Amino acid sequence: MADQDLGGISPFQQMVASGAGAVVTSLFMTPLDVVKVRLQSQRPSVANGKCLLYCNGVLEPLYLCPNGTRCTTWFRDPTRFTGTLDAFVKIVRHEGTRTLWSGLPATLVMTVPATAVYFTAYDQLKTFLCGQALTSDLYAPMVAGALARLGTVTVISPLELVRTKLQAQHVSYRELGTCVRAAVAQGGWRSLWLGWGPTALRDVPFSALYWFNYEVVKRWLNGPRPKDQTSVGISFVAGGISGTVAAILTLPFDVVKTQRQVALGAVEALRVKPPRVDSTWLLLRRIRAESGTKGLFAGFLPRIIKAAPSCAIMISTYEFGKSFFQRLNREKPLGH
Repeated sequence: MADQDLGGISPFQQMVASGAGAVVTSLFMTPLDVVKVRLQSQRPSVANGKCLLYCNGVLEPLYLCPNGTRCTTWFRDPTRFTGTLDAFVKIVRHEGTRTLWSGLPATLVMTVPATAVYFTAYDQLKTFLCGQALTSDLYAPMVAGALARLGTVTVISPLELVRTKLQAQHVSYRELGTCVRAAVAQGGWRSLWLGWGPTALRDVPFSALYWFNYEVVKRWLNGPRPKDQTSVGISFVAGGISGTVAAILTLPFDVVKTQRQVALGAVEALRVKPPRVDSTWLLLRRIRAESGTKGLFAGFLPRIIKAAPSCAIMISTYEFGKSFFQRLNREKPLGH
C-alpha cells in the first residue's frame, strides 16, 4: 500500500503537510517574487514616432504618451529599476509597502493546491518507480519530479497568468474578472495558457534538477542514518542548495515566461489583434538582442534570493509535517 511505502503517511496527510509549507513560504517570499516579476517585465522604452509605449509595471494599463512629451509626473517618475534593491526602494516609496504583497491571495489560491498535488504526486510517483524497478533509485527522483511538475504546470497555468498580471500590472481584484474575460475574447481560451511552453521549460527541468540534487545532498548530509530519520535542519540545507542550482540553470526560461504573459497586457491596452506568438527560442534570441546576455538573467538576484530560502522552507516544513503525521499515526490506537 502507498501508506506503508511512504512511512505510514496517507496521501491526504501529505497534501496537508505540503499545503502548510506553501502558505508559510508564500508569506515570506511574495515580496521577492513581486520584485523579480517587475524587473523581468520592464523592457527598454519603445518610441514609435507618434507615441511612446510605456508599461509602468504596476497594474495600470499601458500608458500612451503622445510624442513622448508633456508626460505626467506619474509617467516620468516611477519605474525604471536598475537593480533589486532599487526596485524594493522605488516600489515602497511610490506604491506603498502593501504592493510587495500584491497578488498574495492569488498566489495562495494557486500555490496551496498546486503544491499539495505536486508534492503528493512526486512522492507517490517516486515510490511507484522504485517499487516497480522502472528506474534506479538514483534517477527515480528526477523522473518523478519532472512528471509531477508537468501535470501541475498544465493544471495551474491559468492561475499563474492571473498572478503574474496582478504583480506586473497592479490590476485590482475587482478588475481581474474583466481583464481575464478580455484576454479570452481577444486570444481565445488558449490565451489563458499563454506562457505554458516557457513555464514548462522552466519548471519541469527545475523540478527534475531540484529533486535529483535534493536526494543526493540529503543522502550525503544524512550519512549512515536511515532515510526516514532526516532532520529538519538537513532538509533545510539540502533544499536550499538544490533550489539555488536549479534556479540558476533555468532562469532564462523564467524571463521568457514573464515577458510573454505580461505582453498580454499590451494587447489589451492597445486594443489590437493579438500577434502571432513567437516560439520560446525566438524570444530568447530577441531578449538577447535587445538587452544582451544579462537580459536573459534579469531578476537573477531576487530569483536566487527567493529560490534558496523558499525551497529550504518548503521542503523542511513538508518533511516536518510528514514526521508529525508519522508520529501521530504510530500513536493512534489500533482500529481507529
